[in-house]
Amino acid sequence: MLIRLLRSSLRPHRGALVVVVVLQFIGTIAALLLPALNADIIDDGVATGDTGRIISLGGLMLGVTVLQIVCAIAATWFGARIAMGVGQQLRGDMFARVGTFSARELGQFGAPSLITRTTNDVLQVQTVVLMSCLILVQAPIMAVGGVIMALREDVGMSWLLLISVPLLIACIAVVAARMVPQFQRMQRRLDTVNRILREQITGIRVVRAFVREDHEVERFGDANRRLTDTALRVGRLMALLFPIIMLIINASSVAVLWFGAHRVDDGTLQVGSLIALLSYLLQILMSIIMATFVLIMVPRAAVSSGRITEVLDTRSSVKPPEHPQAPPADPSPDQAGVVFDAAEFRYPGADAPVISDVSIHLRPGTTTAVIGATGSGKTTLLSLIPRLFDVTGGSVAVDGLDVREWDPERLWARIGLVPQRPYLFSGTVAENLRHGRPDATDEELWEALTIAQAAEFVREMPDGLDTRLSQGGTTVSGGQRQRLSIARALVRRPRIYLFDDCFSALDLATDARLRAALRPWTRHSAVLLVAQRVSSIVEADQIVVLDGGRVVGLGTHDELLETNPTYREIAESQRRTEVAA
Repeated sequence: MLIRLLRSSLRPHRGALVVVVVLQFIGTIAALLLPALNADIIDDGVATGDTGRIISLGGLMLGVTVLQIVCAIAATWFGARIAMGVGQQLRGDMFARVGTFSARELGQFGAPSLITRTTNDVLQVQTVVLMSCLILVQAPIMAVGGVIMALREDVGMSWLLLISVPLLIACIAVVAARMVPQFQRMQRRLDTVNRILREQITGIRVVRAFVREDHEVERFGDANRRLTDTALRVGRLMALLFPIIMLIINASSVAVLWFGAHRVDDGTLQVGSLIALLSYLLQILMSIIMATFVLIMVPRAAVSSGRITEVLDTRSSVKPPEHPQAPPADPSPDQAGVVFDAAEFRYPGADAPVISDVSIHLRPGTTTAVIGATGSGKTTLLSLIPRLFDVTGGSVAVDGLDVREWDPERLWARIGLVPQRPYLFSGTVAENLRHGRPDATDEELWEALTIAQAAEFVREMPDGLDTRLSQGGTTVSGGQRQRLSIARALVRRPRIYLFDDCFSALDLATDARLRAALRPWTRHSAVLLVAQRVSSIVEADQIVVLDGGRVVGLGTHDELLETNPTYREIAESQRRTEVAA
């Protein structure tokens, strides 16, 4: 997964990658020349007392060092740009893909996991790319070049490389093999911590209302402890590497000095060559160590890349048509508005459909209300119009064209949706209202606010339309948030209004004023109103009564009171509740 992901992500950076390889090659060759030059200074300059030779070789060493530094800085700059570019691209692709998901895919992954995948998992891949550009490219050049240069100095000492290098690789491989499953477990437990934290932040009022702070602290503490324990196990394994590495490096250095000293004493090896051999051995071992540290990060990045690829490979169950059709320019009265024709929807693997055999017509200039018991499929029915879900049977058509044949952008442009749970974005009131229509004037915003019964409290805000709201609109009350959400839909002036039980947070008087103000505003649009309160729908042109996902009643308020026992039962139970209150 990691290779596949990097192959596509690094394609736009091929030129920069070539530059990094060239720079690392030049810089590494320069680093390998330094011990050889140092050996020549000792053997040809210091040992013979040739000051001129020392100065000339020293100047050459200084030039080689400057070249190495310049190449290292340039390689780091290009490597950082490549890594940041890969991270930017992956985050953008993830964001774009999640934006196409239907409610089904969002529920499948969950918001905490999607956030972790877009941030932490992308960071893991980005870090591996950076470390690969800085270390992994350099390591094999350094290792191979170091072996060649060491053999050039003295072949008789090469047997030390045949012992120390494989021993170091074997020890690191054993430790790294134990770290891979721990990294996988760490990512899963990080997801759990994020999920619990998000639940507690979002539901803080519920937690406090039910005095469950201690329970939630304990639940978060348990998840946090699990993550900490896994991280500690990884840390202990990584800490174990350092003593092993230092033991092998120091033992190898002692061996080089021990056996090399005998060769120097025999006259078969010069002192400068012995020091160069020691330097090359350390360079070879360090290159292997640094490469191993990068390779240890690869399993975690591989886990992260799999999670990223899972999101990028997931296709929305609501697919845009390959060849979108244009709706009729002038649909007939039987086609205008929204037509449900034996519509059915069931979740994958479900035994029974959520809604079935629904046939209703939402005509322009009329209001259609949907009412029913909790779980009867009201919100699901509404969600079929903007294609938050796709029907699994029958059809839903807008202005004579099946919604599955519409271009999604054109379809959504005709719809103004007010969800059951209103959501406001961080920014000013005006920015939130212009979310669906950026070119709306201030006068149009105030007009929509007036109809939504929100103008009064917006005027009382410190900066009016320029007052900043927090994320989710938590700085205003639930009723104010609801009215601002309604105003946002009104600003758009769509041909279809979808109100998903959005009057539930309003008192009866405000509800009545808002509905009265809405009638002239929506006189040319089709309105679908999902409601729990009968008082909110008494003036609707037609009322759809749902029970178990099926239409069990269709008519006006008075007609249903006389003919439909389900509707009559709902109305009477609410009337008794109001009288008791």
